[in-house]
Order: sequence, then C-alpha cells, then structure tokens
Amino acid sequence: MSELILLIDDDENLRKVTEYNLNSAGYKVISAGSGKEGVETFLDVSPKLVITDVKLGDMNGIELLGIIKEKSPDTPIIVITAFGTIEMAVEAMRHGAFNFITKPFDRDTLRLSCKKALELKTLRSQKRLLSDEVNRLTGTEGMETANSAMRDLLSKARKVANSEATVLITGESGTGKEVLARLIHQHSPRENGPMVAVNCASIPATLIESELFGHVKGAFTGAVSNRIGRFQSAGGGTLFLDEIGELKIDLQVKLLRVIQEREIEPVGSEGREKIDIRIIAATNKDLQEAVAKGEFREDLYYRLSVIPLYIPPLRERKEDIPALVKHFMKKYDALPNTRFSKKALDKMKAYSWPGNIRELQNTVERCIILANEDVIDETDLQLTPYTITDETVEMEIPDEGLSLHDVEKSLIKKALKKSNGNQTKAAALLKIPRHVIIYRMEKYNI
Repeated sequence: MSELILLIDDDENLRKVTEYNLNSAGYKVISAGSGKEGVETFLDVSPKLVITDVKLGDMNGIELLGIIKEKSPDTPIIVITAFGTIEMAVEAMRHGAFNFITKPFDRDTLRLSCKKALELKTLRSQKRLLSDEVNRLTGTEGMETANSAMRDLLSKARKVANSEATVLITGESGTGKEVLARLIHQHSPRENGPMVAVNCASIPATLIESELFGHVKGAFTGAVSNRIGRFQSAGGGTLFLDEIGELKIDLQVKLLRVIQEREIEPVGSEGREKIDIRIIAATNKDLQEAVAKGEFREDLYYRLSVIPLYIPPLRERKEDIPALVKHFMKKYDALPNTRFSKKALDKMKAYSWPGNIRELQNTVERCIILANEDVIDETDLQLTPYTITDETVEMEIPDEGLSLHDVEKSLIKKALKKSNGNQTKAAALLKIPRHVIIYRMEKYNI
C-alpha cells in the first residue's frame, strides 16, 4: 500500500511537477494550494507525511508547521523554499521540521528525504507499540501490580532510569529481565537512541568478541569486510547484555576495560573507538557465588552491579496472575466470550511456575488455540507441578492447617544454622541461588 503524502504549495506548476515525481516513486499524493486548505486537508485525510513551502500566500509555512505539529506531533514535515537561509532552516528545525530543502531541488533529493521521513515515522510507531507492550507487562500502565515487591522494584527502576548508572538485573529465567531493561531504557534520557539486546549465551565463544566489538577486514578467515559490533550499534542508546554470567573470563577482562575506559577495540584493529552507551546486564545465575568459585571476575561484578535489581519469581507474586492472564488473552486475540474458569485460575495460583511469566504466557496461548469451549477449565491447562517425595519432607500437616510462609521461613533458618550462617552454603542446601535466599531473608526479617 502506497504511503499518503500531503503536498502544500501555492505555486501550481511546481506543485504539479512535484506531485508527478512523487507519484512516479510510488507515493499517493494529495495537494493543497494554500495554508488554510492544507490544514483542512490534513485534518480530513491524516497523511503519513507533509511537504510544505515556506511562502503560502495566506500563511507562513513555519506557522503551518506549528499547527500541524500541535495536532499530530509524530507526523514528519519537510519544508521547501526558494529563499532558504541558515536562520530559516534553524527556525524550521526548531519547530519540528524533519528536513529543510532549498529550491531548485532534484527529484532524487526529495524522494530520498521522503523515504527517510516515512521510515522515521514507522520507527516511532513501532517504538510506541513496544512501549505499550512493556508498560502492560511491567504494570506501569493499564495494569497495576498487586505485589508489594514488584511495586518497589518498578519504583526503583523508574528512579534508576534517569541516571547513567550501570544496572544488573537478576532473577530466574522467564521473569522478564529484558522487559525491565526496556522499561528503564524507555524512561531514560536515551529513549530516542537504540536499545540493542545481546544474549551472551547464544553466541559461540569464537564469535562473541567480534559480535560485541566488531572487526576489520582480514581480521580472521571469513572477515571479508569491516563490521561494526553491538557496542557501536548501541551508540547513543542502551546495550543490554543478557546472560552475562556465561561470558568466559578472557572476554570479561575486555568487557571490564570497555566499561572503565568507554572505548572499544574492534578485532584486528590497531585503533580504539569511543563509545557512548549505557549498559544494563542480566543473569539468572548467582554472580557472587560465581565470583567465589573463580568463574566471574569480582571487579567486573562490582562494575556491573552499581544498581542491582532483583525480579521475584511468579510464584511469589501470584496475585498478579489474573491480570497477566487477561493481558495475554488480549495479546493472542482470544474471542470475546473466552475466559478461564475460577478453578483454572485457582490452579494457576497454586502452581509453582518454574518458567515464570514466559511459561504463563505460553500456557495462555496454548489454551486459546486449543480451546473447544468458551470457558477454559483447569483440565485444559496441562500443568505439571513440582513433586516432592514423602521422604524429602518429614512433616505432618495439622488439622487446623499451617502457613506455607512459616514453613519456608523455618527451612531457611535451618539451612542457615546447618551452614553456620554461610548464605552461599545455605542457598546450595535449598537448591536456590544466593540472591534468592538473601531476598527471602529480607522478606522474612531473618
């Protein structure tokens, strides 16, 4: 489908020539011969791009630019004029013009400017959609989290967003670490820059240095041309290093140098390049334990964890499950009458969710696709709960019942006692990461 462009120019001959050239390039063009007509047409047809002359007879083009920007800030506007000056160009840009072109101009110049302006509008639309998605997932808009720990986390994330501090996000797999990283980026001064995500665990060890820092032609077999790395791609924005705990020690040394000096050295290059990025890292590993084992550099850990953020697992924020289910139903276009029964929701709340929000999302999607009835029952969930043998837990449940929280608190105390207060050993006894036991100790005031 061709993009709709509104062309406003009181010079009829030039207007017709420009309209013809844009039509030839595949665009659909609607013309207006005055400023008043241009504003009225804009309100009627909502074009994707506006091209306007500065001198329109009844209205100044800069004035018209301000009117359109007030009504539709994201609509790109290209200003053309036969009387271009630096002062006028600055004024147009200050009022939000995408580009300022002086007459006479060749058709390729205008076509290229139109192409870039429309690409920018598409990127802005995608960014807004992504921002809405992030807001819904994190509870920042349209769905407030009911969990106090998540509320505290989101509040801290918003404060962190305004800084340039390096952030380390920890939490189990599937809790939404990248979603939180995107939330921080989109509420930061770098929001208009790129957000580049790298999964350090998914890139082969032989390629990750080139992937991160780039390489020059001839640096190694197969390097047939220069290639920029993810650090360069994230210039002016945020670099998200997921699964940072999987980096090998030799690359940890290079990453530490990059963070300290804000310079990178592409593979095979003898020169260094300055970088302007913010780094957010994430891991589901206990990095402090990895440091103790000699698997992760202590100096890098402290460089990364200037601001540590821990995302609790879904089983500790089950009060959010109904709202998350509604969100995922909307995301996967569930039919209006489709709903989960109370028994299904109760079963979801009782489940441990080892895969966290990612597992919940997949469960909802599967149920919507396979549902034969409007009401999705507990038998449709296909959940496989954790099993603990009777030999593992020597405990009787009294008739009056007991508090699961008290049981968990008691187990943590016993593990700490058995390990003589060593948190790393206590976490190992309970088969949980060290940062999780610390979180539980703070939660239960142990």
